[in-house]
Amino acid sequence: MAEKDTLVVFQSKRIRRIWFKNEWYYSLIDVTGVLSGSVNPTDYLKKLRKRDIELGSYIGTDCPHVEMLTETGKKRNVLAGNTKDVFRLIQSIPSKNAEPFKRWLAKVGKERIDEIENPELAQTRMKEIYSAKGYSKDWIDKRLRGMAIRQNLTDEWKERGIEEQKDFAILTAEISKATFGMTPSEYKIFKNLPKQSKVNLRDHMNDLELIFTMLGEGVSTEITRNEDAQGYSEVEGAAKRGGKVAGNARKEAEKELGRPLVSEENYLSKPEKTKKLQDKSKKSSTK
Repeated sequence: MAEKDTLVVFQSKRIRRIWFKNEWYYSLIDVTGVLSGSVNPTDYLKKLRKRDIELGSYIGTDCPHVEMLTETGKKRNVLAGNTKDVFRLIQSIPSKNAEPFKRWLAKVGKERIDEIENPELAQTRMKEIYSAKGYSKDWIDKRLRGMAIRQNLTDEWKERGIEEQKDFAILTAEISKATFGMTPSEYKIFKNLPKQSKVNLRDHMNDLELIFTMLGEGVSTEITRNEDAQGYSEVEGAAKRGGKVAGNARKEAEKELGRPLVSEENYLSKPEKTKKLQDKSKKSSTK
């Protein structure tokens, strides 16, 4: 899940969450820190559970440990609770933030439910996020379309026996290499992007790079369906061929334009440079 979904903010305090068992689960340590103001919320919660025996029993019985990211970027099992569990915790922590936190919790929990019932709301929220970062409307439209194509592809892979995350990564790398001559990790280095996994390469592609990414993944999906590819070997073959179609199209486009379409530019730049890159991408896509 993207960082925007795994972290929410209440009064400048970050709270980790994860979509688990069809609802949001929040880090109880983070919630404790927000409500108590303690510099050591882990210790505070331990003492609270000992002092409030009923709460301690409730948390021990009802609240699971789920995997979340730490501040250092590592995954650790964290004590978590759903909205009901968090409300129970609030009852045991005297805090001036209790009432505003309850209202905030109801709001952020409801957003995901609404988006599941009406996917257009999720798309609207995504547009707002990218627009706030300074991306152009044309770029945002392509990025969202690319997400839909990517989802179709991964759904096909899952139906055909691909389950391991590393296999998804390898197949994606095969399409990228055939399309652009680089795997995603090599592409990140080429664009001088940080190595942290939270940096999404596609958020730093220009219009044409996004278009050829969509082409490679879209054609891979169609080949997989048409040939009813089953198992990793057949799916991999379809991925390589789909990427090759996009790679050949990219090379033809480069001949016509007289320049490479793969760009070193990224969007980790100052606002004025970002605008310049967007204008440049827009012009190149309309030639």
